[in-house]
Amino acid sequence: MGYLFQEHAPVETTNRKLVGRVLIGLLVLASALVGALAGLLLVYSTDLPQVQELEHYRPSAITELYDDHGRIIGSFALQRRVVAAYEDYPQVLREALISIEDKDFYRHSGINLWRIAGAAYRDIESAGRVQGGSTLTMQLARNLFLSPDRSFHRKIQEALLAVQIERRFTKPQIFTLYANQIYLGHGVYGFEAASEFYFSRPAKQLALAEAALLAGLPKSPTYYSPIIHPDRALKRRNLVINSMLEDGKLTAEQASAARNRPVELKLQRDPNPPAPYFVEEIRRYLETKYGSDQVHQGGLRVYTSLDMDLQRAANQSVLDGLASYERRHGWKGRLENVLTKEVTLANYHHPDWDDEPEVNGYEHALVTAVSSGSATIKFGSHTSSLAPADAAWTHRKLHEILRTGDNVYVKILALAPDGKARVSLERDSGAQGALVAIDNPSGGIKAMVGGRDFNESKFNRATQALRQVGSSFKPYVYTAAIDQGAKPDDTILDAPVTFQTASGPYSPHNYDEKFEGTITLRRALAQSRNIPALKLADSLGIKTVIDYAHRFGITSNLRPYLPVALGAAEVTPLEQTSAFSVFPNDGVRITPRYITKVTDYQGRVLEEDFPDVKDAISARTARIMTSMLQEVVLHGTAIAAAAMKYPLGGKTGTTNDFTDAWFVGFSPTLTCGVWMGYDEKKSLGAKETGGHAALPIWMDFMKVALAGKDPGAFQPLPELPPNAVAQKIDTPDTAPAEDEAH
Repeated sequence: MGYLFQEHAPVETTNRKLVGRVLIGLLVLASALVGALAGLLLVYSTDLPQVQELEHYRPSAITELYDDHGRIIGSFALQRRVVAAYEDYPQVLREALISIEDKDFYRHSGINLWRIAGAAYRDIESAGRVQGGSTLTMQLARNLFLSPDRSFHRKIQEALLAVQIERRFTKPQIFTLYANQIYLGHGVYGFEAASEFYFSRPAKQLALAEAALLAGLPKSPTYYSPIIHPDRALKRRNLVINSMLEDGKLTAEQASAARNRPVELKLQRDPNPPAPYFVEEIRRYLETKYGSDQVHQGGLRVYTSLDMDLQRAANQSVLDGLASYERRHGWKGRLENVLTKEVTLANYHHPDWDDEPEVNGYEHALVTAVSSGSATIKFGSHTSSLAPADAAWTHRKLHEILRTGDNVYVKILALAPDGKARVSLERDSGAQGALVAIDNPSGGIKAMVGGRDFNESKFNRATQALRQVGSSFKPYVYTAAIDQGAKPDDTILDAPVTFQTASGPYSPHNYDEKFEGTITLRRALAQSRNIPALKLADSLGIKTVIDYAHRFGITSNLRPYLPVALGAAEVTPLEQTSAFSVFPNDGVRITPRYITKVTDYQGRVLEEDFPDVKDAISARTARIMTSMLQEVVLHGTAIAAAAMKYPLGGKTGTTNDFTDAWFVGFSPTLTCGVWMGYDEKKSLGAKETGGHAALPIWMDFMKVALAGKDPGAFQPLPELPPNAVAQKIDTPDTAPAEDEAH
């Protein structure tokens, strides 16, 4: 037996050595694999972003502009997004998203190895690239930090980042970041914005079928778009509902009821911007001060002076006033016909059609058919039939003035749900209008219209157009005279006069080519007599008059020539309107302002604008001038406004050849200026004076602005000193030479 024992000992020793070698080999191999894996992870993690940045991360958000009642009047954004908190997303939406995208979301630590392995196996089997298998956390990491390319390199980085995110943030925090960041089609980011866009209500109010539809979009927002592919969206939604049923989140009855519901969308349409010219002014200011990125991605809150109700009234007044002007001058034709080799009736699109049409609004429309008694037109998704009565003002038959393919201008009288509309034929000759309304006590701009159509021309005629102001400049002449001792009842001779100038004799005339003889200053201003204004300016010195205009806030360059007294000076409507607010403000000049406050995303105040106030003229002079400008309304060139029965004052303005028509007027609380003309120096037509062309627009606006409100009262006139008597202002019939251009 001892022999036999001796015989087996070497075999056991050999086996032990072999096992040891295998173990050593396995250890070496394992070490090599661990080292290789560590090296691989080191390589892939070298350029990973710092996840701790997420602690301060805030997604791109919309900058919103508010009017003086807190209503949104505009926004700036690169992405349509509404940032929401975890509690803002209802449980049904959270469960729907987790059921279809990441069933183990609340259990895994950022990655799901079984899902990744399964997805990788399917991709290898189909010779595809790595895709699928991502958890919500991995998707968040990809959307925030990585490129969208599909590769093993990106997948590993995605997993590494997901693990880091899970270590630093709670599940609700991760879900909220994901829900605010994910793209859901049609320029919409985040589930809150998607709920508002697709269903016109906040996410908190989503029903099961709606939540399931949204939860199905992250996989492919375009492919499953309920707008473009409703059939695919329906199948995807029902897949989400089935997944929730499998996870025990629904009962069979709830799932069946939700699956049987059709896809019902209530798309949120952006409201037509009520004040595009005003909003554009603010955009330029904000970008200059804060930079484009902050304005379009920073989620600023901008509180403005605008009143949306007054703005809508201003828009309507200007457009209706332009339409009245066009009708006065009859049908001129010369319509653009859009049909070419590249453009057809089917593919033509006008910029006006980008906005939703509104009743009483004006649109450019396309004539699609013409018969002897009617014409068919379309604008956007709406159609209408023009009857002879809709174009009666033209005194022409429809088939004589319209042809298929013509681009016509219409006023919308009614809109039906089926897309039918009732319209009237209008004309767009290119005449433009501008309106500015300013709150007297604060200087806040309450309404601004910069032209007929912002879609066609972004040029803001209220702030950028330097136009001759005509007789609306005369109040500065009379202010200088009153301030230097003249009285409203002093008299002046309205008679022919010749001024000797450097370029020769200058013999001005009045608009009516008549002379009234000896008249008071009050009547001379009310009737807008040219000769008295020139005589006053000449006796005061035109440089003195210009100095007074500058006190009112006129910053435009005014050359020291006598005709400036009649308005041969170019000023913007905003400048002129703001200047006139000095009169009802008791001589105080308040710089016009757009913005009252700007806050950042978290509500911190970035700037707060307070009225910039300075004295322009004495209160005594301002009150006297206010009473004289009231006379313009009661008995002068603006007498049509006397029917309004409010305390009002103002001044008409008309330039040579009727190229510019003005009316700038005020109540005790509000000052409004209106201009009408063409962008080029072109006549509006005979007798298109400020009182005829601009004043009706002003009246239409002020009727709305003052309706139902306390109009206030002007300050009482100062008492005249004892024994004060009216004086005759003597001016020579021939004035000394002036260095002037006319």
